[in-house]
Amino acid sequence: MSVMWNADDVGVLRLPSGRLVRGRGLRKEAPPGPDPTFALYLLGRQPPEVSWRVRWLRWPDFWLPTHRDDAVDAFRETWERSDRERVEIACGGGRGRTGTALACLAVLDGVPARNAVSYVRQHYSRHAVETPWQRRYVAKFGR
Repeated sequence: MSVMWNADDVGVLRLPSGRLVRGRGLRKEAPPGPDPTFALYLLGRQPPEVSWRVRWLRWPDFWLPTHRDDAVDAFRETWERSDRERVEIACGGGRGRTGTALACLAVLDGVPARNAVSYVRQHYSRHAVETPWQRRYVAKFGR
């Protein structure tokens, strides 16, 4: 098992189970501390090369994942890995797509879908999940 995130680190969300996931924007410099061991990057184009394992989910800015089944699989893999690895979820700005994905992870972790956006806004960023269709996506996630 690798050293996990510190719950007080910038961008780290503690899920109800205690799992820690770091959200961030790729347009900003990475926060101080260790690199992730796995990242889920939510971008409309191929992510930058990094030294850790990356899964790319094609997701245009302000919209929803291009391939819904792939998104569900990516969220499940990310949630499973978060139990034993330093997992990072990131998009360009770290709010809309990242917040939406974090809310889906919260649903996988047991937060009712209707409360997941509020949970992420309270524990990650009050600006998370930016668009009405992203909020609806989370509300329907897991059904």
